[in-house]
Amino acid sequence: MQIVEVELDPGETVIAEAGAMNYIESDITFEAKMGDGSSPQEGVMGKLLAVGKRALTGESIFMTHFTHAGGSGKRRAAFAAPYPGKIMPLDMASFGGGITCQKDAFLCAALGTKVSIAFNRKLGAGFFGGEGFILQRLEGDGMAFIHAGGTVIKKELKGDQLRVDTGCLVAFTDGISYDIQRAGNLKSMFFGGEGLFLATLSGHGTVWLQSLPFSRLADRVAGNIGSGGKGEGSVLGGLGNLLDGD
Repeated sequence: MQIVEVELDPGETVIAEAGAMNYIESDITFEAKMGDGSSPQEGVMGKLLAVGKRALTGESIFMTHFTHAGGSGKRRAAFAAPYPGKIMPLDMASFGGGITCQKDAFLCAALGTKVSIAFNRKLGAGFFGGEGFILQRLEGDGMAFIHAGGTVIKKELKGDQLRVDTGCLVAFTDGISYDIQRAGNLKSMFFGGEGLFLATLSGHGTVWLQSLPFSRLADRVAGNIGSGGKGEGSVLGGLGNLLDGD
């Protein structure tokens, strides 16, 4: 379980998803605010419209702002990953100022980073995208940190195409187009065990994938709990339950 430690100068602020904080040093104050603070002059209606999209997707409408309120020295705030995996540091300026990622991937970022929901306009992606449908858009020129489950795989696309499980997609740069397509024929879709639809990525840019989506980890844990801890639905586990009953 990794953490990211952010060093702040006096007056500097970092924003983070609610509940991500691990620890903060003295002189650092924090406050839950509506939105990401990227447009301080924005009116109330504009803020409500922005956070309304997050509310529709089940995300918190508040973000926590951590500020070094002291007069001198550097202070640190740390943020923890929500489940086993890797924290990816992204210099937004080096990616043209924009990254699209899974809605649960964002951890924290420099103040001024715009965090918004990016709905895919294509109907196929909308109805069948599953985890991959609701995407988050990060825009800015500072540092942002996102989290991925398991091992991170980085792919560079140069006009070619990549098909992945929708849950395994973490993020991609602006040169990549994203869609949902059917996973082969009907037999493969229903009996292949790979899901009914795959995310199709194409174009020129960078794609980050994760080896262990949280949903896959949760399914394994739930399956094991359901078998009484004696294996994931195995024959021996079932026999053990029968013997215990006697």
